[in-house]
Amino acid sequence: MVAMTKKVKTFEVTFSDPSKTYYCSGDKVAGKIIVEVLEVTRVSAIRVIGAGCAKVEYAKGKQRCREEIEYLKYEEVVHLDDHPQDADGSVTLRPGNRYEYMFGFELPQQGQLVSSYKGKFGYVQYHVKAVMERPSEPVLEFKKYFEVEEPLDVNTPDLLSPAGGTKEKKVTCMFIPDGQVSLSAKIDRKGYCEGEDICINAKFENTCSRIVVPKAAIIAKHTYQANGRTKVRCEKLSAVRGNHIISGMGDTWQGKSIRVPKLKPSILGCNIIRVEYALKIYIHIPGSDKLILELPLIIGTIPCNGFSSRTNSMSSQQSSTASNSWVSLGMPSAPPSYSDIASNCRLDSPLTPLLDDYDADDSPIFIRTHSEFQYPPLPAYSEVDEDRRVLQVC
Repeated sequence: MVAMTKKVKTFEVTFSDPSKTYYCSGDKVAGKIIVEVLEVTRVSAIRVIGAGCAKVEYAKGKQRCREEIEYLKYEEVVHLDDHPQDADGSVTLRPGNRYEYMFGFELPQQGQLVSSYKGKFGYVQYHVKAVMERPSEPVLEFKKYFEVEEPLDVNTPDLLSPAGGTKEKKVTCMFIPDGQVSLSAKIDRKGYCEGEDICINAKFENTCSRIVVPKAAIIAKHTYQANGRTKVRCEKLSAVRGNHIISGMGDTWQGKSIRVPKLKPSILGCNIIRVEYALKIYIHIPGSDKLILELPLIIGTIPCNGFSSRTNSMSSQQSSTASNSWVSLGMPSAPPSYSDIASNCRLDSPLTPLLDDYDADDSPIFIRTHSEFQYPPLPAYSEVDEDRRVLQVC
């Protein structure tokens, strides 16, 4: 955005490194203020302001809840190099010239900033604002935002330690006991970064009369505090599910994985905005509340040691395996024979939904009903010779 008036053609802020996507504590924010005018203009001062704050605002009935915390406040008056000034410190800018005012300041040290964030009821924002003061003229302002991402290393003893737990639930039907379901689960560590896989080891038991479904999901919890009130918003980010478990049976997950999607890091150091993550492992029970086990997660910016090299190694290994499989596969010299397959295949009991799970990412459970079902005719195929030329199409 470029500010323009009858006298000022260009008034904007640019950063020294436009490719820099984010800053962190201790970094230097530097750049220049660019000014071009359409007629002779006197400028009494140009100031640059660096600001950052966390703000929460939402309605609670008729009350408007607001809270704000300041994290960055910097201000200085910038000057043109080798440009004559009047006795009062003002300068005269003329058309046809491009004027650049340089600025630079350091961000506070680690522990004094919070990562940028934008949520439904609050935000953490940082910006640089340029202010042009002119005698007998309105003040001009230009604001440019920048991102802050505080480093969060998951390579700490606490975040590298495993997490797990056990839950069970007694199921009733019209106040009559109907068995129980139970789960126990464990993950290798609590700290993860974007793109890493969380491997889940879990055991599920079902002794009730219903068909249950085990599932897992990464959950984000956004907490906003203002005027002594708290507002919480939760969302499901990604999910996996297991097989249906019938009465009297169980199931086991051995290293079932769920990938961490693109996420903002956990925000734990702000008094009015908090962003926390958890791995929710649960069992869907038709006609009853879910059995839920939540394991805390910390989403960081510095991944677990060896993650990148391990990922690259696995990728290259999979690529090599796929390549070898393709070479060894070859092209068949003749099409498959259908002589042993009946063209009038029948299924005595087609699949019909038994119940619908509550989650949108699930598919229904099926039962068999007594009716006749006939598959459609076999599809046509192309015969290919060894030179891979099409000879005939059925």
